Amino acid sequence: MKPEFKKKAIRSYVIRGGRITVGQKNAFDNYWKEYGLSLFDGALDLEQAFPQSGPLVLEIGFGMGDSLFTMAENETDKNFVGIEVHPPGVGCLINNAGKAGLTNLKVYMADAIDVLDDCIADESLDRFQLYFPDPWHKKKHHKRRIVQPAFVEKIKTKLKPGGVIHMATDWEAYADHMMEVLSATDGIKNLAGDFLFSPRPEHRPITKFEKRGERLGHGVWDLMFEKTA
Repeated sequence: MKPEFKKKAIRSYVIRGGRITVGQKNAFDNYWKEYGLSLFDGALDLEQAFPQSGPLVLEIGFGMGDSLFTMAENETDKNFVGIEVHPPGVGCLINNAGKAGLTNLKVYMADAIDVLDDCIADESLDRFQLYFPDPWHKKKHHKRRIVQPAFVEKIKTKLKPGGVIHMATDWEAYADHMMEVLSATDGIKNLAGDFLFSPRPEHRPITKFEKRGERLGHGVWDLMFEKTA
């Protein structure tokens, strides 16, 4: 009898072996206890996690965390949860947050799907953010793109009625793919109008990466969809 093997899940990311700096390493020693959340603690208790109540914003794949830090610093009436798998980015974000004394930010260093399934309650999010995800531009890799119908349905269940999905990308082909998937999802509507991209909202900071792209003539496409049902 042949052994059975569990089929591996398709991941939308690869674990990069980026070097973590001394400052980022120290950030885990100094600030992880304050800002870190564990997948193994189960459902997120908002009252325990944050000293103040407020709208909840979740971002997947925050990279080095510059824009998420800026939003948390600027929008003090909201609570932010970031999910990232790469230690250097997590270390950088919590280091900046700790030095600034932010109290409205928490971080998971785990797979986003696991966090969504095990930790984020249905109808708990006011805003969901996905900025500049890996476009997996080769056709044979399109199945690795995080924006797929099942993923958007999962996000929709986590949003409150009136909650907003906000995505941004600098790959036009991926922007069109995002638009196609989001537009085909029942229960959400495009805030800019059918099949139209949104102007960058004030709450999304322009990153160094984006500024460099603008100098090179690269476009950026924002999509904002509101949960209606």
